[in-house]
Amino acid sequence: MSTSAVSSPQGDPGVLKGKRPFGMRDRVGYMFGDFGNDFTFILQMLFFMLFYTKVVGINPAHVGLLFGAARLIDAFTDVGMGRLVDTAKPTRAGKFRPWIARGAIPVALASALMYQSFIAGWDSYGARLAWMCVTYVIWGSITYTMINIPYGSMASVISPFPKHRAELSVWRSTGAQLAILALSVGLPYIVYVEADGQATLSGSRMTMAAIVCSVIAVVWYALCYLLVTERVEVPAKVSGESMSFGQLFGSLVKSRALMGIVLAALLLLISNFLVSGMLGYLMLDYFNDRSLQSVAQFAALLPAFSLILLAPWLGTKFGKRETGVASMLIGGLVMIGTYFLNLQGAPKTWVVLYAIAQFCISIFNFLVWAFITDVIDAEEVRTGERNDGTIYAVYSWARKMGQAAAGLLTGVLLSAVGYQSGKAGETIVQSQETLNGIWMFSTLIPGLMLVAVALALQFVYPLSKKVVEQNVAFLQAKREKQEAESLA
Repeated sequence: MSTSAVSSPQGDPGVLKGKRPFGMRDRVGYMFGDFGNDFTFILQMLFFMLFYTKVVGINPAHVGLLFGAARLIDAFTDVGMGRLVDTAKPTRAGKFRPWIARGAIPVALASALMYQSFIAGWDSYGARLAWMCVTYVIWGSITYTMINIPYGSMASVISPFPKHRAELSVWRSTGAQLAILALSVGLPYIVYVEADGQATLSGSRMTMAAIVCSVIAVVWYALCYLLVTERVEVPAKVSGESMSFGQLFGSLVKSRALMGIVLAALLLLISNFLVSGMLGYLMLDYFNDRSLQSVAQFAALLPAFSLILLAPWLGTKFGKRETGVASMLIGGLVMIGTYFLNLQGAPKTWVVLYAIAQFCISIFNFLVWAFITDVIDAEEVRTGERNDGTIYAVYSWARKMGQAAAGLLTGVLLSAVGYQSGKAGETIVQSQETLNGIWMFSTLIPGLMLVAVALALQFVYPLSKKVVEQNVAFLQAKREKQEAESLA
C-alpha cells in the first residue's frame, strides 16, 4: 500500500496520488453507500419474513431454515468475492469503486424480485417455497455480496489516515441509521392495512414499496460512486497471497481480542435481529396496531443521531469496552424488566422502554468499527504483522452468522408457540399463548442476550481503555523507530 501524502492528518493531509484532499464529499459519499445497501438489507430484515408468512403462506420455520442455509453459502461467496477483488487489477476509477457501479442494478433487481405478490396465487407450496429460496440466495449471497465486500473494504483506500477512517465509520453508521429511520418509520404506513378489524400486510403494496426502494438504492449507490475518491494504491494480490479459510479460523482461535469481539457481536446481532424479526408480529398480532411500529421506530432512532458526537466522546472519555459494557447492561435490564410488565393494553409505555433499550444498543453499534481497529492494533502488537483483511473477513462472516442465527431462531420460535401463517386476504387471529410467546421473544430473550454481550466484553474481550492506550503508544514508538531507521 503506497501513497504520496504527508504522514499526519492533523493539518493539511495533502493530495494523495494527485487527487483532491479528503473531505466532506468523501464522508457523505461513503454514507450514501451504506444508505444504498440498507435500502435492500433493512427492507429484508423488517419485512421479508412477514411477507412470506402473512402474504405468501410460507411456514416461518422454513423461512428461518433458509436464513441458516444462505449463511453457509455466504462462507464461500464472501471469501470468493474477497479474493476476486484482491486479485483484480485497479482501473482508472480505482480498485473497489468500480464494483459499486457493477453491483448496483443487480442487487436492486434481485431485491425487488423477492417481494412479488403474484406468487401468493400459486397453488403449489413447493413453487412458492422455491421462489423464496432462489430469489433470496441471488440477492443475499450473490448480488449483495458483490457490492458489500468491495464497499466495506473501500474505506482503507479513501484515506490512509486513522482519523479519516474513523470519520468514515461514523458516517457509514449514520447512513445505516437514516435507512432504518426511513424504512421502519415510513413504510409501515404504506404497506400495513386493516382487514376485518385485523391489522395485516398488503402484498401488492409491499411489491410496489420494494420496487421503489430498489430504484432509490440505485440512486444512493450512484452518489457513492460519484462522490468518493480512492487515494491509496493497493496492488493486486498474486496467487497464493490471500489467506485461506483455515488460516482465518486459526487467527480467530489464537486472538482473545478477536474472539471476544466476535462473541459480543454474535450475541448482539442475535438479540437485535430477533427483536427486528419479531417487531412486525408484535405490532400486528400482539398490539393489533398497524401504525405503532412507525411511532416506536421513530422514538428509538431519532435520539441515536446524537451519537454522531456523543459516541466518540464516550469512547475516548471512558473507553470503548467500558462504554459498551455499561450500555449493554442498561439496555438488557430494561428489556428484561419490560417482559414482566403487562403492556398489551399499554403500547405507549412499551414504546418508551423500547426506545431506551434501542438507544443503548445504538451506542455499541456506533463504536463497533472502532472496536475492530483496536483489535487490528492488538494483533499487530501480538504478532508483529498487520492483518486488516483477515480480521475484517472473520468479523464480517461472524456478523452474517449472527444474522442467520437470529433469522433461524425467529422462524423456529414462532412455530414453537403455534404461530399460524396465512395467505393474502386471510384473517387469522393468534391464540393468547402464541401472543405471550411473541412478547417473550421480543423482550426477555433479547434482554438476556444483551446482558451476555456485556459479560463477553468484560470477561473475554481484553482491550480495556488502559490496554488500548498502551497498544497505541507501542505502535507509535514502532512507527517512529522504523521511520528513523529508513532515514539513517
